[in-house]
Amino acid sequence: MLDVAVIEEPAAAEASLDPIRSRILAALAEPGSAAMLAVRLGLPRQKVNYHLKELERHALVELAEERRKGNVTERVFRATAASYVISPSALAAVSPDPSRSPDQLSARWLLALGARLVQEVGTLLGGAARARQRVASFGIDAEVRFASAADRREFADELARSVATLVGRYHDESAPGGRSHRVIVGLHQIPASPPEAGGTDRQQPEAGQEDRS
Repeated sequence: MLDVAVIEEPAAAEASLDPIRSRILAALAEPGSAAMLAVRLGLPRQKVNYHLKELERHALVELAEERRKGNVTERVFRATAASYVISPSALAAVSPDPSRSPDQLSARWLLALGARLVQEVGTLLGGAARARQRVASFGIDAEVRFASAADRREFADELARSVATLVGRYHDESAPGGRSHRVIVGLHQIPASPPEAGGTDRQQPEAGQEDRS
């Protein structure tokens, strides 16, 4: 089972978004048969069988084993991944394109960059899986708390200069056999936790921020 699988086909995306099928996918983090799932989820076995066939058809679940019980063969399934991400390629006609209106201070442009990241890395993962290879990648996830909006601006400016310096140092357009890589750096506020009953959000969006989305 993969940690994360990227869904690229529209039909597979539609199948995964069905409420019952998403429950089945979650339940199949542990292998189970239609009969076992019917008990776990409180659904008729016939209905579970129907949805399992659809999920199997779109490679969202796979056969783990077959068990012989008297004259009956029980098919045991498992999800192909612990979690799934739907690629923007599943909605190719309306997927975001960062080149349309690049704006470093736009949250929507940042979202478009993230969508392209999912699409490109998903494509790489699919090809690597077929070739039985790993994808060469690198990621950093950090949290920083700014004392003021001015500090945030200075941080962003310094970060942009540092990245530009590194790109300029290592980029070689004429390198024979060289491979192009995508570098994405983003900065966004962490969403507030949902408020407790009768309470208020602990963190409100910052007023007067530069976001031009």
